[in-house]
Amino acid sequence: MIRFVMPDDGERICAIYNHYIENSIATFEEESVAVSDMRGRIEDANEERPWLVYEVDKVVAGFAYASPWKSRCAYRYSLETTVYLSHDHLGQGIGTALYAQLIEGIKTKKIHSLIAAIALPNEGSIALHEKLDFKKVGQFVEVGWKFDHWIDVDYWELLLP
Repeated sequence: MIRFVMPDDGERICAIYNHYIENSIATFEEESVAVSDMRGRIEDANEERPWLVYEVDKVVAGFAYASPWKSRCAYRYSLETTVYLSHDHLGQGIGTALYAQLIEGIKTKKIHSLIAAIALPNEGSIALHEKLDFKKVGQFVEVGWKFDHWIDVDYWELLLP
């Protein structure tokens, strides 16, 4: 089941996200996020910048959200999107379903461009974005430093009708 996020989802979302902080380069955060901080991020969600969760047996298995691309006014029609899944729910189509619904919901808003950043290597995320018609628009070399090495980042974009 896919639904809008609720404040009570903060603990489970935090557990999913902190796994990526501690074990991957999918996020450039390096310190685990406290549940209270995650709830604060969730509270910033709104109709223009939604957060969705995917439940399996009433447990959050993943989440996706949109956030402002940049703070300058001219970027107001662009959002950055992202999706994270519980390590136990990878490869089951959940990410595709969740991300596709997020995109469909955003299409009803006055948004023109969706942008995704993918830290490399990440074959799964690249495949997901290709499946959803995002196009690679650029790559930054060695812009992130995590786990004692430099990380490249691809940027992908989906223009909405």
